[in-house]
Order: sequence, then C-alpha cells, then structure tokens
Amino acid sequence: MKRVQLFEFEDFTWFPSVFRSTMTKLIVVMHRLLGTKEVIASLLKEVQKEYSFSKIIDLGSGSGGIMPTVIDYLNESEHKIKLMLSDLHPNKEFVENFNKQNHNNISYLTSSLDASTHKEKSEGLKTMMNSFHHMQPKVAKAILKNAQDNKQAILIYEMAENKMPFLVWFLLLPISLTILMLMSLFLLPFVKPLNWKDVLFTYILPVIPIFYAWDGQASMPRMYSFEDIKEELLPLKNENYKWKIDVVKKENGKSLGYYILGLPDV
Repeated sequence: MKRVQLFEFEDFTWFPSVFRSTMTKLIVVMHRLLGTKEVIASLLKEVQKEYSFSKIIDLGSGSGGIMPTVIDYLNESEHKIKLMLSDLHPNKEFVENFNKQNHNNISYLTSSLDASTHKEKSEGLKTMMNSFHHMQPKVAKAILKNAQDNKQAILIYEMAENKMPFLVWFLLLPISLTILMLMSLFLLPFVKPLNWKDVLFTYILPVIPIFYAWDGQASMPRMYSFEDIKEELLPLKNENYKWKIDVVKKENGKSLGYYILGLPDV
C-alpha cells in the first residue's frame, strides 16, 4: 500500500477546539480559493443524474468543512437539498452553537455516528469530504463494505491525489512546511467569522501556522492511491452495487483531487 500512516493534530481528541476551529476556517478559505465548492457541487449534480436524492448525510464532518458552503451554493438555484452533518466524536459545544444558528436546510447530528457500522438504508446520499484519508485501512475498508452491504449510496471526495514518492515528500518537507505556515498568515484575514482567538494564535502566539502546516503536509502521504483503493479497500464485487473511482476536474480542465462513488442498483 502506498499510503503512509502519519498523524495529524486534528485527529487527536485532546487537541484544543479553539485551534481546530481556526484551522477549519483556514481550510474553508483554501477551498474557496481553489474552487472546491464549485467542483463538489458539479460532482453532486452528476451523481443526481444516476441516483436521485434530496438529503445528504455527511460523515466525519468535524467542524463543518466545505459541505455547508456547497449546499448553500446548490440551494441558491432549483435544488433544495437537506444536509445533516455528523461525526464519530462530535464536539458538543460546536454542534450546539452550529444548530443555534438556524442554517437553512442544514443541521448537525448531536449523537455519534460511526461511518463503518451505520446500517440505516435511506434514500439520501452519504458523503465524506476530505476526511477519508484520516481513516486507517481497516476502517476505510469497513466504511466501503458497510455502504455496499446496506445498499447505501456514498460519495467520497479527496482534494488531492497521492502521487509523490514518500522520499521526495520527506526531502521537500522543510520547504513545504514553511510555505504553508506563511500561507496561513495571508489567509487569515479572509476567514469568516474572524475572532480575536484566531488572531491571537496566528499572529501573536503563532501556533496555528505550525499545526496548519503540518496537518496540510501530513495529509498528502495519508491519501489512498487508486491502486490502494482498488486492490486493498473495495469490497468483493456485487451485482447489485457498483463502484466508480475517477479524478475530478475543474471547468478549465485541471484536476482537483479524486472521488469514490458507490451506488446501489435502483
């Protein structure tokens, strides 16, 4: 398997939520600059042509990520999609504050949801956005098998591919970490909502740039390659369920990650 099991700070339950929140907002800004919102929205529209859905259950949502922005974007037009965010270890304080904001058609599940054992079959689509690489192989394989066994439609998206040899990644690490730390300083003014804690731990006591840079770089070797997915993770073939793995392209033709799509026959 090409994937390398490194750690990311945001994986740890002890990691302060104040740091996690700022890092999540920085990632959302990065998504906005890269055009991820439009890419995922287009991908969801393509899935709807094959599998009709009006509800999405997002798995491993953490601090919200890009999906609320995507759904707001889609619902500006004719689409009226409901989004339920969920996580294995939901942050109670964050979830309560999120639900108090009364987002249109968007809510956060207050109880724990395990993507590898959730057996409920619904007409909705399950998604995992930039979180699949956090799953160790045993769990990642169980998530895919669980979706197939329970005839659940699932769309997994990762915004990058694991193409770089690990040795090259390691040799370039000092440069790439420096670039990402500097990038966080420039991105912070574009964060919404921006609060004093974001500023304090980015500019005054600059720990956020360190965590942001490491997690951003550590995620690259943790990505599953196409070969990893096809040879190690996908469950045995089932005539009543189909899988598709492909790159995702922007309107200009440039690649922006890849997706795994699992659909039951309807």
